[in-house]
Amino acid sequence: MIWVTDAKALPGFCLWVRFSDNTEGEVDLKNFVANDPRPIVAALRDPAAFAAIRVEMDTVVWANGFDLAPEFLRAKARTHASA
Repeated sequence: MIWVTDAKALPGFCLWVRFSDNTEGEVDLKNFVANDPRPIVAALRDPAAFAAIRVEMDTVVWANGFDLAPEFLRAKARTHASA
């Protein structure tokens, strides 16, 4: 099982994420945030709200309580092995 060990919000509704398998990469969530109709996701269209992330348990969690499965983030990440 893969989990998130570190993350940072990047401009343009992207995240930098490091995973437990020692890979890291960028996840572009622009289309996801722009097109998901759920209010909890729509709230993340505000760049400040999108940037308010933390790593909790095994994944990225936003201040409003929204999270994405680490497997989803890993599948969407353009990754490379970290040094």
